[in-house]
Amino acid sequence: MKSKDVPQDDANMMQGKFREPVYSVDEKGNYTTVKSVGWDAKNEVMQDAWDNVNDRIEKARQNVIKGKSSPIAYYIEKNIMDVGIVASYMRIWKWRVRRHLKPSVFKNLSDEMIDKYCEVFGVKREVFLNADLRNTEEKQNINDNN
Repeated sequence: MKSKDVPQDDANMMQGKFREPVYSVDEKGNYTTVKSVGWDAKNEVMQDAWDNVNDRIEKARQNVIKGKSSPIAYYIEKNIMDVGIVASYMRIWKWRVRRHLKPSVFKNLSDEMIDKYCEVFGVKREVFLNADLRNTEEKQNINDNN
């Protein structure tokens, strides 16, 4: 593909802040890189992927609100992590993290363990323990910016 033909179909996926280097051929026939904001096909795939991630986050949030899961499940999804990654950061076995996903076990966690989860997920304790997750996070972000 020639440098002038590199697609620039901006779907505002990166809010215009990022451009991806794409290999192309310049006027002299040499390979070079040109920065592109994307193209329609790629933007559609990326949007579908992010929609899937957001659906999983919302499902986890609803499960926490309904008492089916602990807040850990929500923050795992929100941070695009899995049990293995969280266990590694927490320096505990995966089976323990899985166990902490149960509300009945979560409510009996020590303050030290909850503080450790807060550190791993980068949230304040009050936010982490609040059942209405998204609204409290938005308030924290507003307060942090002031």
